[in-house]
Amino acid sequence: MGNNENSIDWLLSSDEPWTRYRTRLDLLKQTEVSKEVVQDRADLISDPMVQNLISTAQGWPGYPLKRHNDAKHPIQMLTVLADFGLNQGDPGIDKIINAVMAHQSPEGAFETQLQLYKSFGGLDGDHWVWMGCDAPVLLYVLSVFGVGDVPAVQSAKHHLLGMAGDNGWLCSVSPILVKFRGPGKKGDPCPIATLQALKALSMDPLLVFDERVQNGIDMLLSHWEKQGEKKYYLFGIGTDYKKLKYPLIWYDLLHVTDVLSRFPSALGDPRFRQMTQLIVDQADDQGRYTASSMYMAWKGWSFADKKQPSPWLSFLVKRIENRAGFQ
Repeated sequence: MGNNENSIDWLLSSDEPWTRYRTRLDLLKQTEVSKEVVQDRADLISDPMVQNLISTAQGWPGYPLKRHNDAKHPIQMLTVLADFGLNQGDPGIDKIINAVMAHQSPEGAFETQLQLYKSFGGLDGDHWVWMGCDAPVLLYVLSVFGVGDVPAVQSAKHHLLGMAGDNGWLCSVSPILVKFRGPGKKGDPCPIATLQALKALSMDPLLVFDERVQNGIDMLLSHWEKQGEKKYYLFGIGTDYKKLKYPLIWYDLLHVTDVLSRFPSALGDPRFRQMTQLIVDQADDQGRYTASSMYMAWKGWSFADKKQPSPWLSFLVKRIENRAGFQ
């Protein structure tokens, strides 16, 4: 990635408090009580762009979700706030936590308001339901926000674990959607459901070596190995998959590699290292990374600029490199 010291200095000189804050914690291993960390965290919380995310997310769910990769939906704002390091007790976050936890299914999964069509599952209109590609996102967010030990969140985690199969997580939905099934073979794993499940479960250190988790990890790595020849539920591995893109919403290289890098068993796998190397090879001569794809809903953020290197995107890659032991 270039000179490591220069890369860190560039991240710390960024005008993005979220980049400075996470760099100090995740790369430099400074503590929350460090003077610099305290200041960067205060700047993060008060930043107008972050405040706007919090304000919008407080209106959860905002509007019924029509497609799971809707980049402007508040569910994506929740993940970004979690990635930045916001927590319960921070201004506005408790209200968000309460809004999300207000809708939990009898099975345990947290629900999202979705716009449904009768042809897809027997229901029509706006309904609070859960799907395997959305419910784990809410579990991840609540865990990062610091309420992972709350019984309701534990129930959601146990439900997610119970949905695991021998080959990862299949397409699964609320029982009230009795006729719904995604556009894939019945026994195939769903890549995005598996990815989001692993991300949520990575927050529990007691589960990183769980057999169900390991099966999910192997599903993602095997799909990489079979790229070009295998699609699951329309998810393939092609040119778009390999572009650097944030927020981590969908099934793509940066998202998959970031999640896999959280699990020790994946770090030494040749397939994971191939994926990581493909990202590293996209650095410029100063070791900085520029988005090769973007969500227009996030225009104005550095990670949604295909012309200039992004501090936040560069931090994310550097963190993967560090976890993987890349120099």
